[in-house]
Amino acid sequence: MTCEICKREAVGKYCDLHERAYRNIVKKYDVWRSALNLSWGEYLNEVAKNSYTGSWAREVAEHLRKSGVTEGHE
Repeated sequence: MTCEICKREAVGKYCDLHERAYRNIVKKYDVWRSALNLSWGEYLNEVAKNSYTGSWAREVAEHLRKSGVTEGHE
């Protein structure tokens, strides 16, 4: 199986690096939602455009936006 984002070897949908970024994005959503009252889509946009976001997380956020994943559920 290969990662949906980078085509590296993967056990599930993502390689280890993108999987870790995905889990962090999902885990932090509640904090962002509470602080800024953002929808899932708005949150992914903010993560993707934030200059402090790492490349793995940015790639995951962009992938989730494009694939239409709703609130951390794939």
